[in-house]
Amino acid sequence: MGYTVNGNELETDDQGYLLDADFSDEVVPVIAAAEGITLTDAHWKVVNFLRDEYREHGHTPNFRNMLKGLADVLPGCDSKALYDLFPVGPAKQGCKVAGLPQPLGKGGY
Repeated sequence: MGYTVNGNELETDDQGYLLDADFSDEVVPVIAAAEGITLTDAHWKVVNFLRDEYREHGHTPNFRNMLKGLADVLPGCDSKALYDLFPVGPAKQGCKVAGLPQPLGKGGY
């Protein structure tokens, strides 16, 4: 499985996560469509938050820390709202849609 973005084939693992992070905005709608997600402004805020965290820390936060970190970006956002955006799991599916590699490990930071 892979995603084709602007004529380029992006390599993925067996679960559809990119092997190498891609921070282009063009990749997000392609992966979101494959996940059955219609993007909204709230999705983009989560995507940009996850990308910033990945750039800064080299990995993305676990769900609990993601929820805390998003408080400034999406005021009033709670776990239900995040699951409404990314029903398979905000921390993992959010990373996939953001064009980031699969988050591994148990606890994040």
